[in-house]
Amino acid sequence: MQPTKPKLRFDISGYYFIGLLVLVIAGFWPSYFVKFFDGTANFSFYFHFHAGMMMLWIFALILQPILIKKKKLALHRLIGRMTYFLFPLIVISAVLMIHLSHEHYIDEKDLDLTLFFQFKDFILFAMAYIIAIRYRHQVEIHARAMIATGIALIEPALARIFYNSLSGFKVFQNFFLFGNVMAILVIYLLLISLIIIERRQRRGRWVFPLVLGVFFMFNIPAIFQIHIGLEAFSRWFVALRLT
Repeated sequence: MQPTKPKLRFDISGYYFIGLLVLVIAGFWPSYFVKFFDGTANFSFYFHFHAGMMMLWIFALILQPILIKKKKLALHRLIGRMTYFLFPLIVISAVLMIHLSHEHYIDEKDLDLTLFFQFKDFILFAMAYIIAIRYRHQVEIHARAMIATGIALIEPALARIFYNSLSGFKVFQNFFLFGNVMAILVIYLLLISLIIIERRQRRGRWVFPLVLGVFFMFNIPAIFQIHIGLEAFSRWFVALRLT
């Protein structure tokens, strides 16, 4: 009798994404959510637009596997089609949010690196979603790619948890960078763990190694402050009258 090959349970992945929801709330609690309770939530529309789109995506990640498990296939397909509209709205909201945070800093030092660091997670998110749609009829690939869209959302929330926790310690002079590095290391461990679990699977197992490779490639210039020729584009982007 051959031993059972270890594999991911896609049908229960929605429950794990409840953890992502908790992570996002915890990470953005001090800077966003708590301000609705103390009366200081004077954010622009762009903040609410971006937050709303991202929360809708996380809810979709939670619901879709559960609907599959409960054989609610029609509703699963309907939500899937709705992501065709939700995805571009998320991209637009991200572009507007990043532009808003830099519109008055066209001469900011290392502007290209700052923008690249902020955009890299959404590029990874977009890549994973495109793969998911391209292989939407191949569940082994589609499910992994949709999981990857959720993984792409972990770093911003987890980094904030780290540097919110470390900001009071003088030993961490650059707690912002340290928090991001710690979050990136956690994601590396997560992706490597998924790859190890799936090492004996024959179909679709290339998705997580691809995501790991792209994630690693993007983090090299972001962490080591390597300019990759985006200075002119960064100044052009910030100069646009978008927000």
